[in-house]
Amino acid sequence: MGTFPTRRGVVLAVMLAIVGAMATPLWAEEQKADQKKAGPAPKIQMAILLDTSNSMDGLINQARTQLWKVVNEFAQTKLAGREPALEVALYEYGNNGLPAAGGHIRLVVPLTGDLDKVSQELFALRTNGGHEFCGQVIDQAVRELAWSTSKKDLLCIFIAGNEPFTQGKVSYRDACKAAANRGITVSTIFCGDHDKGIRTNWADGAKLADGSYLSINQDQAVATVTAPQDKELARLSAELSKTYVAYGAAQKRKEQAERQQAQDANAAKSALAAAAARAAFKASKHYRAAGWDLVDGVTEGKVKLEDVQEDQLPEELRKMTLAERKQYVAKMAQKRKAIQQQIQQMTAERNKHLAAQRAKLAPAAAAKAEKSFDAAVIRAVQEQAAKKK
Repeated sequence: MGTFPTRRGVVLAVMLAIVGAMATPLWAEEQKADQKKAGPAPKIQMAILLDTSNSMDGLINQARTQLWKVVNEFAQTKLAGREPALEVALYEYGNNGLPAAGGHIRLVVPLTGDLDKVSQELFALRTNGGHEFCGQVIDQAVRELAWSTSKKDLLCIFIAGNEPFTQGKVSYRDACKAAANRGITVSTIFCGDHDKGIRTNWADGAKLADGSYLSINQDQAVATVTAPQDKELARLSAELSKTYVAYGAAQKRKEQAERQQAQDANAAKSALAAAAARAAFKASKHYRAAGWDLVDGVTEGKVKLEDVQEDQLPEELRKMTLAERKQYVAKMAQKRKAIQQQIQQMTAERNKHLAAQRAKLAPAAAAKAEKSFDAAVIRAVQEQAAKKK
């Protein structure tokens, strides 16, 4: 004999059906309400200024392969319990392939939360020649980037190179003081002997702008310590990318999806450890795609599905009703959250493994590991974040 649903059960079923088919999903509404109550999120803004003269291939390669490790350091920071929004800008300088009238300097990417774009441009950098005007590139970064005016935000410039800090018509002292007056720290990374960096004024530049002075060996092969979780994290990263639903003009949809997949591939080609670090970042709140992904766009209140024209949607959504589209986006959001949780759990296990491996390193090996681009940036970030609490 069959059983009949209770009145409460019928009501619950109807409510669930309505929630699944109607307006903005509850998970999105709750997140928007929390964001509005808390006010604007604090920011971390970082500009990376890389010397791309002939001798800097090693530096660029370190920056490419260790980008995700570096930005993961930011993913762990909090201000008064809140996770800050992360924006990164990229400059190249010292490249004779760039116009001499502009100081051989190029703004590659302005301050952006799209770290895939930053990664893409890092892999596109090429070295050439060398007139390295540190003061001028710092001055340009201070003047033309959209820096926050809030005193609670962490604003920082990292400049790396290997020629005297005094080259060029713009005084590094004036540029660094101007940065400090705007609340922007300047950390200097000299590629070479530590004492030579001091003699050629790299340390003085950092001192003037409340930053850190560090030295690295740019030609050192980056030691990648593998972990048992690396391969699975790379696989989960690829699965996570499948939950993104690109919207907008056809060319934009194509470019964004291809960029995401290309940076997955670039990280994997660099090393499994780099792919694992990228997976960890993609599973954090700092990996933002609201400008092109419907899931993030709806969640953050940047877009309403009912306002998106059919020709702005991917093929698989065009034949759906509005209710079906909302259900599909909600399903992708749920799937994404589940994969992100897997990545976060596996990353925690990976971090424990790596900490144990580092503890076993001989002092000489540990010191060598500290002479890389990522180690220098992370050390400086930790010092400056502590000052900002």
